Formats: sequence, structure tokens, C-alpha cells
Amino acid sequence: MHENPVGSSVGRRVLHDFGYFGHFLHVHAGGRAGKQYVLIRLLKSGGSLTQRELQEVGGTASASMSEVLAKLEGEGLIERVPLETDARQRMVRLTEAGTAKATEIEAHRLRFEQDALSPLSEDEQATLVEMLDRVAAHWREIEDRERVAVHEQ
Repeated sequence: MHENPVGSSVGRRVLHDFGYFGHFLHVHAGGRAGKQYVLIRLLKSGGSLTQRELQEVGGTASASMSEVLAKLEGEGLIERVPLETDARQRMVRLTEAGTAKATEIEAHRLRFEQDALSPLSEDEQATLVEMLDRVAAHWREIEDRERVAVHEQ
């Protein structure tokens, strides 16, 4: 168990834990545009997507995606080939080694999902997801308010 600052409020402890969970998931699941994420997206898409489709699905910048793809290509996990219909576009395909690595990552992710909430009963998990859904909805409202405030300036 990790320590929380002495005298911290419950709200601060919850936000601290959210930060830890976010960090943990980013490190162990590759974030939204990391190598693991790209390999899993390709695996779930039948082994190939265009580079543009990968960017759109992950919501990442072109330069960031190119950097991740270059690393994966250098490791022999993917190949990028020009599309026949538009040579400016690239099809990103898993190699045999990439498919094996993606399958391994997916199996690890599934094991983690099965174990992650095991300290909680099914009822507690249902209650937790309801509470988290409410918090997420509220955070989306905060984000929307902030976006409107920025546009009004």
C-alpha cells in the first residue's frame, strides 16, 4: 500500500489514487499511443490499419505516431508499406513477431483485468463503477465549462 500525505482530505487521497491508477495503466498498458497500444489496435483490426486510422483511433499527433511506428518497425514488429491507391499513405501491418508480441501483451492485459479488482466483491465492483461513472460525467462537465471559458476570452 502507498502512503498518503499526513492530514490529507479524503478527496485529496482519492485524487492521489486516481493519479497512481493513471500512471500504472499508462506504464503497464502503453498509454493511448504507446507501442503496446498500437500493437493491440493492429491485432484487434485483423493485423493492419493505415497510419491515419491508427492516429485517429488513438487521438495522437502525426509526429508522435510516426515516432512510435518507427520504433516498432526498428524492432521488427511492424512493416509500413505504401497503399496501392495512394502512395503518400502507409499501411501498417503486424509482422509475425509483431503478432506474437501483440498476442502476448493482450493475454497479459486480460490476466490483469481479471485480477485487478479481485479484492472487491461483485456488488462492490458494481457500486464502484457507478460512482466512477458519475465522477467521469462530472469531469466531462468541468472540461466542457473550461473549454467554453477559454473560447469566451
